[in-house]
Amino acid sequence: MGQKLRGVWVIAKKDTGIYYFKAPVLIFGLVFPFFLFLAFAIGRDISPLFLFPGIIGITLFFTASSVGPIIMPWETRMKTLERLLSCPVSIQSILLGDILAGFLFGIIISLVPLLFGLLGFGLTINNLAIFILGILFSSFCFSSLGVLLSSPPTDNPSNIMMLSNLVRLPIMFISGIFIPIEELPVAGKIIANFSPLTYTVDLLRYVFQGVSYYSVTRNVLMLILFLIIFLVSGMKLHKRNLAKRL
Repeated sequence: MGQKLRGVWVIAKKDTGIYYFKAPVLIFGLVFPFFLFLAFAIGRDISPLFLFPGIIGITLFFTASSVGPIIMPWETRMKTLERLLSCPVSIQSILLGDILAGFLFGIIISLVPLLFGLLGFGLTINNLAIFILGILFSSFCFSSLGVLLSSPPTDNPSNIMMLSNLVRLPIMFISGIFIPIEELPVAGKIIANFSPLTYTVDLLRYVFQGVSYYSVTRNVLMLILFLIIFLVSGMKLHKRNLAKRL
């Protein structure tokens, strides 16, 4: 067990050193969500209490899910996946290492808008335990989604990034970030249930505003459910497609 955990950590460190500063990660993980939300907020009288849960949520979502999609295609193209598999490490450990890298990346980068809101706008975290719990589960969930999206057996990162954005962009717009869930039409409220980002933003609004559309328990349980779905599906698909990568 200790050797497996060490393998996961070594893979995560390797991913951190190699992939964090790749162009797709920087553009779609950092630059894109920042300017998108900036375009939404400029010229509008929006309260920081409404603005920052969305900013933190979208930053966490895009950063945590930006590393995973490019790792497997790059490993396949550079022929380093065979080298990893020749070591005493399983495909599950490799994927968990990839997930851990995205998990840490998402948490670290999401601290930037958080500190900006706390120091620059006087926001306060009303429930630190729920905030930490929400950030941890959300980052793990979104990172698992990123690894799931990298499961098609291709060695072209641009193909995966195209697929990734076809999935992530609709999720962003149905998650109550730009329009509160309670103001959505009935169809919008139903569709919002199928987005993990919905529950992250709702939790963050509870942490900063003290109110949420769903209960805290439901938000946490739904994040765990999505996490399990993404993790199990990603593991199975990568294992099934492994032979096509080699």
